[in-house]
Amino acid sequence: MKKLTAIVLGLALVFTLAACGNNGGKDSGSKDKLTKLKVGASPVPHAEILEKAKPILKKKGIDLEIVKFQDYVTPNKALASGEIDANYFQTLPYLKLQEKKFGYDFAVAGKIHIEPIGIYSKKYKSLKDLPKGATIIMSNSVSDQPRMLLLLQEAGLIKLKKGVGYNATKDDIVKNPKHIKIKDDYDPGMLSRIYKNGEGDAVLINTNYALDAGLKPKKDAIALESSDSPYANLIVVNKKDKDNKAVKKLVDVLQSKEIQDFINKKYKGAVVPVKPNK
Repeated sequence: MKKLTAIVLGLALVFTLAACGNNGGKDSGSKDKLTKLKVGASPVPHAEILEKAKPILKKKGIDLEIVKFQDYVTPNKALASGEIDANYFQTLPYLKLQEKKFGYDFAVAGKIHIEPIGIYSKKYKSLKDLPKGATIIMSNSVSDQPRMLLLLQEAGLIKLKKGVGYNATKDDIVKNPKHIKIKDDYDPGMLSRIYKNGEGDAVLINTNYALDAGLKPKKDAIALESSDSPYANLIVVNKKDKDNKAVKKLVDVLQSKEIQDFINKKYKGAVVPVKPNK
């Protein structure tokens, strides 16, 4: 009887230890196992902001992998093919154009920041100094051109048809007192180089490309788009992933005070965080 009792107790101990071991592994695994999230981004400022968010996300169980893209077309192709889980580089007008052109089934997971477009000149310190017949160079991006034209209007260089707003084209210019020539057949990624080469009298450059080229928009631009621009940079996902928990954590972290403070401190107004309730 004593022998039988000892065997029973021994077996009970074995099962107890096994159960504890299994539970411990499960708990440990749930804490240590990270959810992989692959996000495509422009190098500056998007990838830099994601790098800052990476350790914060790790504490929340997300292993963030950042894939850098140098252009505005490939990140959406990569997202549609499933090569990445989300991308972070584009504004809503550009997204809509891409969806219409390529039939993408995307969704906006969150608004993160605004990058005011700037006007730069190697020859003049003020827009008022631009001579008659000056040449202004800007992007061939259909989504960028309206905001660039509105910036030129805000600067008093041109006047657009009333009400065209963010659908403006060069054909909507009704007044051009200085007879400014606008050249708009340049890839946005080339504009920083064009400026540094001294081409044209003024060049309009997207902030991400300006920062990537070592420019300081607040200091180097002779005019800067206002910070209340509706062109927020977005986290974009495939529509089926809009409610993905890892994506939601990513957006929450990017909209957190810690990341907003980082953006304000690092970019000094050249990149402006969007408030979560916007």
